[in-house]
Amino acid sequence: MEGSVRLAKKNKIGRILFSHPKGNSLPTSLLHELKHQFETADRDHDIRVIVLESEGNAFCAGASLTELKQIKNLDQSTAFFMGFAHLINTLRKMSKFVLARVHGKIVGGGVGLVSACDYAFATEASLIKLSELSIGLGPYVIEPALSRKIGTTAFAQLSLDAVSWKKAEWGFEKGLYAEYFKDETHMDEVLNQKAALLASYAPAATKELRKLHWKDTDHWGELLPKNAQITAQLALSDFTQKRIKSI
Repeated sequence: MEGSVRLAKKNKIGRILFSHPKGNSLPTSLLHELKHQFETADRDHDIRVIVLESEGNAFCAGASLTELKQIKNLDQSTAFFMGFAHLINTLRKMSKFVLARVHGKIVGGGVGLVSACDYAFATEASLIKLSELSIGLGPYVIEPALSRKIGTTAFAQLSLDAVSWKKAEWGFEKGLYAEYFKDETHMDEVLNQKAALLASYAPAATKELRKLHWKDTDHWGELLPKNAQITAQLALSDFTQKRIKSI
């Protein structure tokens, strides 16, 4: 597997660290491994809260264009985008709060991943872009999670402005980021305090509160796979294939 996902735990805090040499992009293998590690952390009674973080300059470049270029048929394409559907649905059904440590840029599926976390910390370097429309796709799989977090109007603005970056301040104002800072040092200070505080609360209480936060999302079990199929079909179009292969 190119790239890696690691789970470490200390003082009731589980940290899931992922990396990929191409901007922390997400091929199928990493999507599956992220899902597996979230499920592992959720089952671990020694972990009370989870922090998602990545290495390198960018937080996440979204879907792996390398893998998209290699897709030949609808089954392969559907399986790829279902990786995002499965991951978001896994996050939706977690019993523990997930904090995102966003230290750099997020694109496409990376934006969806952050929006599916419960509380995101960011720096001024955490710029945001949904580039899907520019290559003939759309953020269909991640839309429910993103619209839930920032609202439909902000989602429309972000998805239409497919070639420009939104500032971290925009993400903070719209609710994608709960807090943002000038540098990683200050961010980590506050994040670690928040994680320790959440880890000190009663597991049963946090589990029930998280259920309340995620109410009215049970239909995502059917919705996200449907949206993955829409994306999979578009990914095979001549327009999209030419755009992807030109990048």
